[in-house]
Amino acid sequence: MIELSLAEIAAVTGGQQYDIPDPARAVTGPVVIDSREVRPGSLFAALPGDNVDGHDYAERAVAAGAVAVLASRPVGVPAVVVDDVVAALGALARAVVAKLGTTVVGLTGSAGKTSTKDLIAQLLQGLGPTVWTPGSLNNEIGLPLTALRADAGTRHLVLEMGARGIGHIRYLAELTPPRIGVVLNVGTAHVGEFGGREQIAVAKGELVEALPDDGVAVLNADDPLVRAMSSRTKARTVLFGEAADADVRAVDVRLDAMGRPAFTLHTPTGCGEVTMQLYGEHHVSNALAAAAVAHELGMPAQDIASALSGAGQLSRWRMEVTERADGVTVVNDAYNANPESMRAALRALAAMGEASRAQGGRTWAVLGRMAELGEESLAEHDAVGRLAVRLNVSKLVAVGDREAAWLQMGAYNEGSWGEESVHVSDAQAAVDLLRSELRPGDVVLVKASRSVGLERVAEQLLAVDGEVAG
Repeated sequence: MIELSLAEIAAVTGGQQYDIPDPARAVTGPVVIDSREVRPGSLFAALPGDNVDGHDYAERAVAAGAVAVLASRPVGVPAVVVDDVVAALGALARAVVAKLGTTVVGLTGSAGKTSTKDLIAQLLQGLGPTVWTPGSLNNEIGLPLTALRADAGTRHLVLEMGARGIGHIRYLAELTPPRIGVVLNVGTAHVGEFGGREQIAVAKGELVEALPDDGVAVLNADDPLVRAMSSRTKARTVLFGEAADADVRAVDVRLDAMGRPAFTLHTPTGCGEVTMQLYGEHHVSNALAAAAVAHELGMPAQDIASALSGAGQLSRWRMEVTERADGVTVVNDAYNANPESMRAALRALAAMGEASRAQGGRTWAVLGRMAELGEESLAEHDAVGRLAVRLNVSKLVAVGDREAAWLQMGAYNEGSWGEESVHVSDAQAAVDLLRSELRPGDVVLVKASRSVGLERVAEQLLAVDGEVAG
């Protein structure tokens, strides 16, 4: 973070100084919410929680080198005391971003946000110092913490923006006003909380409404609800996708034997060949969104194609592909799941299975609950089970309770009988089953909503003598 004195932080956040001997002392290190991450010069934000209260760790944080604590009550060590620590983090981020004048890129969508954010970050690093959201820290806490990592040398700030209701993205965009706003898609993630895709579109469109007159709205030409957002912004619109009228588009999309996409990238100023290292055709759309952003910031088409061809996955548990010594391939996509990302992962599994099937290998889909689908939950889980059968996935292992039963029911009703699909109670039961039945050449996809914790299945399948294989 750029250096701010404790007096300046108090002024920005509307806080009061307690036990601060030198108000002119500056915060020179990162702003953190975990006392174990404190570095000399840090500001420790004491967040209350259901099980842990950050205020209880204030003394430990200062002892570890924190200049002060951002708190909601006096804590016996130097502190800026505010009414609401989360709101104060947001106010601090707003002030820092305003001072920096860096180019802020905001992105949202029902699926693919984190992978696309990682691609944008890797491309923009070729144009200058770039700070981006780590993992999926895209809410009212994670976004300010990311913005506060920027300093005077930061040229681009790439921020993923999530929402669980109307107004959430508007608030995030007020904290860190974007000049470029990217909307990937409008799907059914959190549809139970929003009440329908149309309401999700209202929420996602808040990003383009926040753009200035000289900003750029980067919209998915292949999603009608996203394309329609062009009428909701004062900014110039750039379309990406496979549609013929897209400004940045993909032509001649194909997959290799492992399901990695390649295509010809077309931009308004040139073309280039892209051969991606990521798995799944869904990454083509993500790559085009990233390409559109990089093109707007001045990167030539050939450089964009080269950077996309070399880009990797920066965030964990998102189509992480590891081949074991015995020839079994494990695809860990267990960070989260919604109907769109589940369908994309299954199609990627099917593509990866084409080569292994010729050698006698099989495809396994180890799937669990997709959360926050509300009244659509039964239909969506049933549809995923049916899709697994239609894609000729060899084995479906549905893990968990009610929703897992719906997954298996969908597979059964689509014609998957006998041992082609099985319902198990938990992750350990899935591990036990797989360990007993996997054979060389098999490809195993593991995917569910984060709350299910199915990453444990992938980790145990990759464990060698108690340690996870890399």
